Formats: sequence, C-alpha cells, structure tokens
Amino acid sequence: MSQALLECADIQKSFGGVPVLKGITLDLQPGTVTALAGENGAGKSTLMKILYGMQAPDEGVMKVFGNEVHFAKPTDAIALGIGMVHQHFMLVSTMTVAENIVLGAEPGSEVALDLNKASTNIRKLSEEFKLAVNPHAVIEHLSVGQQQRVELLKALYRQARVLILDEPTAVLTPQEVDEFFAILRGMRQQGKTVVIITHKLSEVLAISDEVTVMRDGRVVGQVATKDTNAAELARMMVGREVLLRVEKPDADVGTTGLLVKNLSVSTSDGSKRVNGVSFEVRKGEILGIAGVEGNGQTELIEALAGLVTPAHLTGEIRLEGRDITRVDARSRRELGIAHIPEDRHRRGLLLDFSLAENSILGVHYRKPVVSTAGIFLDNQAIRKRAAQIIEDFDVRPTNQELPARALSGGNQQKLIIGREFDLRPKLLLVSQPTRGVDIGAIEFIHRKLVALRDEGCAVLLVSAELEEVTALADRLLIIHEGRIVGDVDPKVATIEEIGLLMTGGH
Repeated sequence: MSQALLECADIQKSFGGVPVLKGITLDLQPGTVTALAGENGAGKSTLMKILYGMQAPDEGVMKVFGNEVHFAKPTDAIALGIGMVHQHFMLVSTMTVAENIVLGAEPGSEVALDLNKASTNIRKLSEEFKLAVNPHAVIEHLSVGQQQRVELLKALYRQARVLILDEPTAVLTPQEVDEFFAILRGMRQQGKTVVIITHKLSEVLAISDEVTVMRDGRVVGQVATKDTNAAELARMMVGREVLLRVEKPDADVGTTGLLVKNLSVSTSDGSKRVNGVSFEVRKGEILGIAGVEGNGQTELIEALAGLVTPAHLTGEIRLEGRDITRVDARSRRELGIAHIPEDRHRRGLLLDFSLAENSILGVHYRKPVVSTAGIFLDNQAIRKRAAQIIEDFDVRPTNQELPARALSGGNQQKLIIGREFDLRPKLLLVSQPTRGVDIGAIEFIHRKLVALRDEGCAVLLVSAELEEVTALADRLLIIHEGRIVGDVDPKVATIEEIGLLMTGGH
C-alpha cells in the first residue's frame, strides 16, 4: 500500500464538555473513493470540518503525505490540496462560472483581475475531467447538476488532491448521478482521493472502494466495498437490524381530502413557477410528486400551505370541499393542514429557540399552550408537550432546554415532524422529509408517514429521493417546469422512466 495522502490518528473533539469525536483514526490513499457513513450525530461532519480546517481537534494528529499539519483555517487545508464541496452550494447566482471559481483565488495583480487567464485554465480543467462546463455561463442559468460540477471545479482549480463531498447527489436526477459518478471515477483514475458523505447505501456500494462507518463518535467498521452489502452497512451504522424497504399495506382510500384545480403560482416578475396544475389527494393515501428541484415543487407546497400571497396565485384549492384559496396560513392550520417544509432552517425552526419553544410553533396562541385567560404561555403545558414529542419521535438529545441548532439535522427533522403530527392533521404537506437524515431516522419517519396515512390523513409528499417517493407513494405525479407531465403507478414505473419524465422526456 502506498503512503496515505491524508492521515488522522486519535482525533478527539468535544463541544461544551460533550465528546463528539472519540479517537478517530482514518487513512486516505491516493486514487481511492472512500465513503463515510453513519447516523446523524455520529461525528461525520465534525471530522470533515477538522480535515478541512474549519475546526481544530482537541487532541490527535493529522498528516498530509507523512508530514504533521495543524490547520487554523480552511485556506491552510486548501494550500495543502484539500477541497470540500458542501451539501448546500456556495455559489453566487448572478456571477459567471469563472467569477465564482476564482473568488478568493483571483488571478492577476491586485488592481487587475485576469479573468481571461482564469477562464482558459477552467476550460482546460473542465475538458480534462469531462465536466463540460462553460466558464462564461451565469450560475442562475445552470441546472443543479451543472452547478454541482462548478463546485467540483472550484476545488480542482485550487489544485485539490483530496476532495470531500458532503451529500453530493442530494439534488440530482438518476441520470445526473450516473454522469457525476463517471466524473468521480475519472478523478480516481488521475490519482485524486475522494471522500463522499452520503446516506444512500446504494450509492455507497456503486461508487466507493471502501467504506468507513462511524457511530457515536467512533469508527465502528472499515470494509472494502466489494466485501459488504447494504444490510451489513446499515447494521453497523445503527447498531441493529434496519428495514431497508418501506412495508405498507394497500391504501384504504376515502373521499377527496384536497382538490387542486388549474393552480398557477407566479413570481414578482410575472413568470409562472407552477403552471395550471390540477390533482386530488384522497383521505388515506400518499400522493407523491417527483421532479428535479426547482421545477415548482417549493412554490406548489407553499401555495397549498398558505404562504403565497393571493396576488401571485390563480386557480382553486379545496379542503374537504371547502374553498380555501384565499384563506391565510394560520386559518389553514386551524382547518387541519400541517406542513413539514423542505428547508427546516428557513421554514421549520427558530434555531436559537429551545426545543420546547420550537415544539409550540403554530399553536403558541391557543390552549393548552396558553393559560386559561389566553394571555400568558403555560410553561408547564409547554414542557409536557415538548417531552411527549421528544419521546414519541425519539429526538436526541432529550434536553428540551437546548437550542434547536444544537441538534443534528435528523433530530431537527424529527422535532418538526413530531410537532406537525401532533396537530392530528386532515392534510399533511410534506416536502423532502428525510433530507440529510440518517438511515435509522429514515426508517422511523417512513413508518410514521404510513401510520398517519392509515389513520385516514391525506398526505402530499414531495421528495427528490426517487427511491423514497416510489416506495411511499400510492400514486405518483411527475412535475417539470411547473407542469404535471406524468401520472404513473409507482409499483410499475421504473426509476429510469421517472427520471426521464423529470427532465422533460417521454
């Protein structure tokens, strides 16, 4: 075995006296793809932030090509050839590809930026790694898959030898994932070292050479990918047997819960993000909507939740026969609509508020959360409600006085889901329910969604995870450029067929 490009030994890290990393040892060989797997809170992100210089370890040693290193900031890691592509792209949408890539590493003198030189180098890199990116294209005009390639180019432009990729396929279609993996294989052949953090075990098995599994701040397994399988990896990640498929009885469908007729949603400039959409969701069923992100799903869900101003909306929305098109968001919640948003930080939580305070968002004005007089919050009732949600939905840690930002993404998601389920809704609008959520929590959330369906709730599910939406949905609609372009049976349609419809094919 050749000398490891990057090594870390006995890496330890604590926050507020709570150990997060408990002696991590990891070697990354040149020309390999290593998958880093584990539940939320296992310590994966903390470890990667240490490797990238965003945080310093409390104890332990890091080496690059055998030389001990100490990173005070990301630029220290970048200077030694370590690059990171974050789950949420760090791009300026109004700037060109070249301008984004050179930010912080501008070529030329202090008074004259040489973008032509940068563009030439970027084009060469793009051709070398078969990324097919135009340096002069404006970011906002690129597809999500192309933006992902720009993020890769940013790291390669800085001569990264180690690439850390955090959930890199979260927003890609099946076809884009295949293209992306082909690019990673090309990088591997050129001697690059790739670390990929992903919750998708099928992708772990498809792209990696070896898998490192973390649990509770420790490495609990390091295996060659060819010698393992999804069930074994899931068992190592969670510490128990995990159900990798959704088990649900056939839907016992009732009357129409939600009826949408010719619904359009426009932006302030007049362009239509949702264009003439019509469908129904019946009680006791899960209707799935699949599509590449940015094709109107966000605007559709927000329109149904009452978060779009009436001036930007046309068409008709009915809940159990009642016209609610002009009804505001609070009144819709009172009528039985719950909403699990796609962006838990922007729409779902107040990150600096405690778990207890977040557990009452949306019901903070009514009994039993407020006192009998209806003026003051009832802290005892709030704590009781929070404790029940934390217990029922396995939110960890259980200290309800902690701020929401102290939780991992998966536990933040379980808190939101618990809060919305507690409304006993007639209609649940749920968008990207398991984004950034570990495999154990995914299994838990899926069971809860099916149980709510079986209680007679109408569920509208939007998910970029095709395996998820096809497994959970009883019926499946495909959305493209704001229009419904397909209505398929998820039991029959293939992932490839659905992916083709998502990109406007037939």
